[in-house]
Amino acid sequence: MSIPQSGGGLIETRDQLAAYLASGCKPKEDWRIGTEHEKFGYCQDSLKPLPYEGERSIRAVLEGLRDSYGWSPVLEAGHLIGLEKDGANVSLEPGGALELSGAPLETIHETCDEVNAHLTEVKDISDKIGVRWIGLGAAPIWNHDEMPLMPKGRYTLMNDYMTKVGTMGTAMMRRTCTVQVNLDFGSEADMVQKMRVALALQPVATALFANSPFFEGKPNGHKSWRSRIWRDLDPARTGMLPFVFEDGFGFEAWVDYALDVPMYFVYRDGKYINALGQSFRDFLKGELPAMPGEKPLMSDWADHLTTAFPEARMKKYIEMRGADGGPWRRLCALPALWVGICYDQAALDAAWDLAKGFDAETREALRVGASVDGLQAQVGKIKMQDLAREVVAISEAGLKARARTGAGGLIADETHFLNAVRESLDKGQTPADELLEHYHGDWNGDLTKIYGAYSY
Repeated sequence: MSIPQSGGGLIETRDQLAAYLASGCKPKEDWRIGTEHEKFGYCQDSLKPLPYEGERSIRAVLEGLRDSYGWSPVLEAGHLIGLEKDGANVSLEPGGALELSGAPLETIHETCDEVNAHLTEVKDISDKIGVRWIGLGAAPIWNHDEMPLMPKGRYTLMNDYMTKVGTMGTAMMRRTCTVQVNLDFGSEADMVQKMRVALALQPVATALFANSPFFEGKPNGHKSWRSRIWRDLDPARTGMLPFVFEDGFGFEAWVDYALDVPMYFVYRDGKYINALGQSFRDFLKGELPAMPGEKPLMSDWADHLTTAFPEARMKKYIEMRGADGGPWRRLCALPALWVGICYDQAALDAAWDLAKGFDAETREALRVGASVDGLQAQVGKIKMQDLAREVVAISEAGLKARARTGAGGLIADETHFLNAVRESLDKGQTPADELLEHYHGDWNGDLTKIYGAYSY
C-alpha cells in the first residue's frame, strides 16, 4: 500500500483538488511505466508466514536489502517499514507481504529488468536466512491469526475499520497479493478514455492472471479469490464505478467521487491521526472532528486518494488493479498487456470500440465471472476467452506500433512479454487452472506442495 505523501501546501479552494489531478497530464514522450507487485514470504522449514521481527523475518529481509544493496531505510515510530532507491520503493503490506513499487520507466524491457533485479536481491538475502517467497493472489493455507499485522499506523486504523464496513476487509489486508501497473495520461480526454477502457476490460486481466483458487487449505470455488474478497470489502471505496461512463466524466467528477469516500486518517509529524469514517468535505471547511479548525494540505488530498480501491484508480496517473499476484515469469506480462493497449492511440481506440457497448450490468457480470470462472466465464453472448483473445491481440498490435527495442536493439519490441498470457489463451487455462490440476492430480490434495513447486 501507499507510503505517506508530503508537500503541496494548504488547500484553500476546491478547484485545487481537480488541478492536482490535472497536473498529472504529460506529453506522450514523457509517459512512463510503474510496475508494482506483491509476494508472500514464509519460513522455509515451517511454511509459516514471516513475523515482523526475528532472525527470519520481514525486518531481517529489509535490513539485508539495506545493508547489501544500498537501499535507504524508511522508518515509522522507530520501525523499519520500507526502503527507497532510484525512484523505487519497497514497502510492507499489512500482513507482511513485500511490495516493490517500481520507478517510472520508459519501456517494459526496463521495468522487467527492475523486477528481475529486485527479486534476485530478495532471493539472495532470503536464501541466507531460510526464507522463501511465493507469488499468488491469496494466501493458500494460512488463516487470519497466523498473519501478523505489520507495525504501521495506517494498518492499525484500517484493521479496526474494515470489520465495520464489509466482511472481507481484513482478509484483503493480510491475505491477498496483486501485480499492477501505473500509467500516464496526456489530457483530460485521454484520461477519460483510458479510465473507461481500464474499468471495462479490467475483468479480462482478472481472468488472465487468476491465481488464487485456494484459501485456508482448500479450493474455494473461484479462480480469483482475491477478486472475490475485493467485492465484499467496502462498497464506498471499491467497484467498477459506473459514473466513469456517464457523459461529462472528468477530473471534477473524480473529485466528487473521492470526496464521498470516507476518510481513514490524517498524517502529521510521523503519526496517523484517526479520522475513520469522517468526511474530507468537512476537512475542507475546517470542520474535521479529528482536527477541528484545521484545513487540509495537498499531501492530505494525495493520501486520501490512496484510500479508494476501485478496479482502476486515478491519482496523477491511472492504476490497473485487477490482477492476482503471480510467479516470477508472469510479472512482466501484466504491464505489457496494459501498455500495449493504453500507450498507442490506435490500440486504445480499438479497445474502446470493443468495450463501449457494455452496460454497467455487463461490466459487473464480467467482473464476477472472471473471479469465479476465469477464462471459462461467459456473460450473455460474451465468452471471456474470446474477449481476452481480442484484448491481447490489440495489446500486441500496440506494442508493435510502439517499437521499443531492448537488449541494445537486439530485441525488436516488447511483444514477447505477452508470451505468458498467449500461453494461457492457447491452453484455455489460467494459472489457477494449473494449480487446481496439480491439487487434484499429482499433489493428491496436499496443498503444502504448492510451496516447493511455485516459490522463488
